[in-house]
Amino acid sequence: MIVPVTDYTFPNLDPEAKALKAVGAGIKGFQSKTEEEVIANIAGSKVVIAQFAPITKKVLASLAANATVIRYGVGVDNIDLQAAKELGIKVAYVPDYCMDEVANHTVAMLLSLMRALPILDKGVRNNRWDGIAMAKPLVPLKDAQIGLIGLGRIGSEVVKRLKVFGSTINVYDPFLSQTKAAEIGVNLVGLEEIFSNSDAISLHSPLNEQTKYIINADSLAKMKPNAVIVNAARGGLIDTAALINALKSNTIRAAALDVFEQEPLADDSELKDLANVFLSPHLAWYSDSAIERLQRLAGEEAARAVAGEPLRCPYPL
Repeated sequence: MIVPVTDYTFPNLDPEAKALKAVGAGIKGFQSKTEEEVIANIAGSKVVIAQFAPITKKVLASLAANATVIRYGVGVDNIDLQAAKELGIKVAYVPDYCMDEVANHTVAMLLSLMRALPILDKGVRNNRWDGIAMAKPLVPLKDAQIGLIGLGRIGSEVVKRLKVFGSTINVYDPFLSQTKAAEIGVNLVGLEEIFSNSDAISLHSPLNEQTKYIINADSLAKMKPNAVIVNAARGGLIDTAALINALKSNTIRAAALDVFEQEPLADDSELKDLANVFLSPHLAWYSDSAIERLQRLAGEEAARAVAGEPLRCPYPL
């Protein structure tokens, strides 16, 4: 059996090939970008690995019966999950290959904003030394109210890192119980409280119909004027146009973004011109070891699918 890879950004597919060789299978990589290209390259396949290519209903319908699609990474928003359920196609992902990296990146961005570092850096480069005027108001971390929207694996790691600063951590997650929240050491609150009370908001939700644009003009208007937002989850959680307006009008203080609705950012994106925005090129997941780990775990999952063994990380459909 040959397992096709719809698209990939890695130097090679050696870790996947090694895992598949152990079950007598091979691998073939493509760089499919459109629905038509994906179908042409993977039609009839029993097991497929995908990165960013669109895995639409037509793509899924072209696969063999009871096929398995494995997504490199945490998010699965490029896969039509409803169609996969209807067609009896299994979906797997790799949610744990970069938990430390994303949590560290998120907290680094959050702390930078809470200490006004991007603003201070730009000020010094423009010969400004009125640091207090640039930085104030500056809420001490031990007095800060930090709100998390969603609390999965990565959000839980973020909580562990923030606790050392003594901040009050509030979480909105409709799937989190009060008992579990107490065990983790966070306050389970409503979404409106997150918006109105937080000095910093960090996003950790998947992107779906319920969470798309969870940060929008209405929610931004409810936030404190000194509030900051960090997003290393999914770009579609934020209405970009509404965020730009809020940042330009100082409705909120600042934002740090590692993910965007459109990637790469358009050349004329206003986000690039705003002094109160900290930008990162969808790299929160990265470390030297994370790439190898992602490829190896995806390859091992593909090998399980080829061998008919239970999947390690099936995505609930």
